[in-house]
Order: sequence, then C-alpha cells, then structure tokens
Amino acid sequence: METLESLRRKIEVSKDIKSVVRTMKAMAASNIGQYEKAVNSLDDYYSTVTLGIVAYFRNNKIEMTSKKQEPKGKEDNLICAIVFGSDQGLVGQFNDSLADFVSQSLKDLPGKKEIWTIGERVQLILSDAGFEISKSFSVPNSVTAITPLIRDILIKSEESHEKEPLKEFYIFHNKPNQRAGYSPVSKRLLPLDAKWKQEFVELKWTTEKFPQVIGETSSVLSALISEYLFVSLFRACAESLASENASRLSAMQRAEKNIDELQDDLSSMFHRLRQSSIDEELFDVVSGFEALNKDLPK
Repeated sequence: METLESLRRKIEVSKDIKSVVRTMKAMAASNIGQYEKAVNSLDDYYSTVTLGIVAYFRNNKIEMTSKKQEPKGKEDNLICAIVFGSDQGLVGQFNDSLADFVSQSLKDLPGKKEIWTIGERVQLILSDAGFEISKSFSVPNSVTAITPLIRDILIKSEESHEKEPLKEFYIFHNKPNQRAGYSPVSKRLLPLDAKWKQEFVELKWTTEKFPQVIGETSSVLSALISEYLFVSLFRACAESLASENASRLSAMQRAEKNIDELQDDLSSMFHRLRQSSIDEELFDVVSGFEALNKDLPK
C-alpha cells in the first residue's frame, strides 16, 4: 500500500527523470538542425556531381570500359549491405524498422550476403536475425565526424572489391520524410557497371547548351566517380543521423507527456492520501473529545 513518504519519493524521482528528458529533447532538437542543413547542402552538391557525370557521357559518347561480369551461378553472387543505424537507444522503432527493411530487401537478392553496420543497436538486431556482420563502425556524433567515417568505409569497400570483384554494395538507412517521421530506403552503390551508367544517360541536361569537359577525360571521370561515391555515403549518413535525432525527439516528447500524466496521478494520490490521513486524525480527535465528555459529571 502506498504511503505519503513513498508517493513523495516517486514525485521527486519523476521530476529528476523529466529534467533528463528535457535535456535529451533539447539536444536532439539542436542536432536535427545541423544534420538537416548538411542534407540540404548535399542535395545541391549531389546534383552538381551527377550533372558532371552526365556531361562527361554526353561529351565523350563512349561506353563504360569496365562492365559487370555476370556470376556463373546465383550462389557465386556476393552482396554487401552497408546499414546506417544508431549506437544509442531511446529512438523508438528506428533500428527495428530498418532491420526489417534490410531483411526483406536482401531476401529478394540471390547470393551470399554480408553486412557492414554503423551502430551497435542495429548490429545486434541483424545478428539476431541470422546475418553475418563482417565490419562494424561507430556512429559519428557530429557533422565533422562523418567525413572520417566515410573515408574509412570507402577504403574498406575498395579493398573488399579488389578481393571479390563480383561483390555488389547497397546502402540502407532511414531518410526523413518531408512533413514528419522517417522511412527506410536503399541505394545500389557498386559496381559502376552499365546499369549504373544507364541511370545517368537517362538524365536530361538542364540547358540547351551542350556541356564540355576540360582536361584529361580519364582523370575527370575518376574524380567525378570518387565524389559521387563520397557524397552518396555522406548523404546517407547525414540523413540517418537526422532521422535518428527526429525519432529521439519524438520519443522524448512522448516520454515527457507520459511523465506529466504520471505526475498528475501521483499528485492526486498524494493529496487524497494526505486528506484521508488528516480526516482520520480529526476523527480520532473528535472521538476522543466525545469520549471525555461522556466521562465528565453533569
């Protein structure tokens, strides 16, 4: 049975928890701004890089020199999925929904699968789902920390691609929606084959003037591809971090609302119990007074 002291302790604890929730809510709201700004900047840069690749193809009018070699059998196809999750909790279904999307997407692709994870939480979920986790990375805690992570991933992917030339790379991450929330998305990153080229051939040049490429064509294409891979991974990481903080902000808002309701319930219980205790004491005083009056001589 609850007592006044136990209810008072619960009220004080709820105040401390609410203070922590407010702090985390403010941090999440602050982080969302920098990541959304990075994503908006990357959209313009990504558009510039893709237009540069379109300009190269239109200017040279040649086929890709390196085409994807088809594997002999489905079991020979090697697929690597780079999954951007979170290291910290209190993000709702952020990692669970992403892991379900990865499992469903990879199920339709033939061949052997391996997973590279960014974040411990999603790594544990995918491991429990039966996937092989080949490499794991820590989630960057700021925009400036994204660049070293992407460079490390690109180096590892290049080394892995040299060992297994038939390997395909896919990116999986959560992307913020226009109004609210987020949705899991995927993108095929490697190999840079005829299918990859076709995506750029179908793009239209923005003006009526034909583009020109200045300099050695091979070095220009190499630089454009390098920037394309970098900005694709950078944008995926920034969108994932923006979605993570949006999910955490939403979770903290729900937690703050639940704490307010709990505090109202605890305060009502405390006041009712205190009033009941006061009534009992008054009743004892009145009963004692009446008993004394009966014993007094008339």
